[in-house]
Amino acid sequence: MTVWMMLTVLVLSMGTALVTTPYVRRLAQTVGMLDESGERRMHDTPKPRIGGIAVYFGFAFALFAALGYLFNTHQLNDIGKVHDVVQNVVGLIFGGTLILMIGIWDDVMGMSPRAKLLAQIAVASISMLYGFLIAFVRNPFHHGVVVYFPLWVSIPVTLLWYVGMMNAINLIDGLDGLLSGVTAIAGIFLLFINLEQGHPEIALVLAALVGSALGFLRYNFAPAKIILGDSGALFIGYVFATVSIIGASKVAFTVSLIVPLVLLGLPIADTAAAIVRRTAAGKKFYEADRGHFHHQLIFRFGLNVRQAVLLIYALCIALGLLALALSGGVGALKLA
Repeated sequence: MTVWMMLTVLVLSMGTALVTTPYVRRLAQTVGMLDESGERRMHDTPKPRIGGIAVYFGFAFALFAALGYLFNTHQLNDIGKVHDVVQNVVGLIFGGTLILMIGIWDDVMGMSPRAKLLAQIAVASISMLYGFLIAFVRNPFHHGVVVYFPLWVSIPVTLLWYVGMMNAINLIDGLDGLLSGVTAIAGIFLLFINLEQGHPEIALVLAALVGSALGFLRYNFAPAKIILGDSGALFIGYVFATVSIIGASKVAFTVSLIVPLVLLGLPIADTAAAIVRRTAAGKKFYEADRGHFHHQLIFRFGLNVRQAVLLIYALCIALGLLALALSGGVGALKLA
């Protein structure tokens, strides 16, 4: 797989999202799938909130098209490689479809926090059946030293990774264009890192995610015509969590679990702060509020939505450069 293949997938997913987003928006308006304005909302008028469907369409269409091309051009000749790629793609799309449906249900019908958490655990559990499991870690300072986890450790660690990533991504989706832009930025850096590490199949998945996020951003940047909703936020979090786990089984050291934590350090730190803040205030940790970092930029520092979003973009680029340096630095520790 070449860089041109990555660019083709990125453009295809972006074009698909660009084309499908207006139709998804029209559907949401027709059937009343709108995110109402209110005290905890950052928009003054109701907005369509199932934008995740368009991101999913762009992602899945480009990925399946690429897979078909690779088969027809016989670029997947090794039987073991074919099995791994197909299993990863099918498992990723299947799990992504399930979490998208859960998000749509929450966007349309509403779900209690407990029900949503149980649904996330169920999807993560199904994903583990496809081999998406954090089964070991490798020591970056001692060549060949691998610590394997028993199932009673690897299963809860994997569940925590999935649930934590999906909810951290979901919580940052509070301003027009914020999550779709952060997804594109983080995805681009992860794409380059995986290409450098020799994992083009993971880079291909990330190219599809970046393209669909950029295509959707055309309609999502402030003032947004449509928002991602839980359908999009949970789907994006699921994809990031899964590609990290796939990468963890391939790299010489467990860089693929560290790099996303750096790249997505802002939403992860914001989630941790929200839990501490709400618990200290005697509230339930999942109760929504306006104490998030992006809210503070507006209410405390007086930025408008666009300024706050662009500042966070800049911070994410800085974190991406740090992750890139970290990846190269750890990679330099490899022994031949």
